[in-house]
Amino acid sequence: MLWLVENLATILVSLVVLAIVTLVIADMIRDKRKGKSVTCGGCSGCSGNCAHCKAVHAAKIAEARRARAKS
Repeated sequence: MLWLVENLATILVSLVVLAIVTLVIADMIRDKRKGKSVTCGGCSGCSGNCAHCKAVHAAKIAEARRARAKS
């Protein structure tokens, strides 16, 4: 019982980290079942063609830069 009391902070932090990791993995599994790519960098519903995703993201960045230049 003394060991448990002495290590209570470590045990609580470990449980919180374990809970966060579990939630992240569950979210990845849910996304995979919905057909979203786990490896893609943020394209919702991406088919895994990251060359396409880069083009889309590059266009968004260029558009944002043009908008900033106008203002």
